[in-house]
Amino acid sequence: MTTFLSDTEHPEEPSTPPKSARRRAREFVVQGLYQWRVGGADEAAIEAYAPEMDDFAKADREFFVGTLRGVIGQQEALTARISAHIDRPFGELSPVEACVLMLGSFEMLNHPETPYRVIINEAIELAKAFGGTDGHKYVNGVLDKVAAVARPDEVAARKKK
Repeated sequence: MTTFLSDTEHPEEPSTPPKSARRRAREFVVQGLYQWRVGGADEAAIEAYAPEMDDFAKADREFFVGTLRGVIGQQEALTARISAHIDRPFGELSPVEACVLMLGSFEMLNHPETPYRVIINEAIELAKAFGGTDGHKYVNGVLDKVAAVARPDEVAARKKK
């Protein structure tokens, strides 16, 4: 027996897999960095506020805290590294793109256990979720260049495949 959909019925949307605790943590890091960069919030205020946000309990808290503190602590070095690969002064980037690039660059340098392609893909998703229409393309291009310098062996090995 064949079943047809009426005009008011729709096939089920493909279900998206649940977000990992680390992906949720990255989302909160970007939001925290935005509060820091745009609103002038300090690290302590961001860490105190984040647990009150929806779904924070599902995030990897340790990764959130370590990454937030790491990015803020390494902001000058991260900005310099990113600035070598962008077409305008860092201060002229959209705040979301700047925060995502800082997060991605920090992970690239401090989390060698995470493949660089995973870091870039996560950054692209963050830029799509929080940024402008084509911001994810810019983030992708810049982080590809950062990866080539920060992880040359890993990038070369992937290109050989």
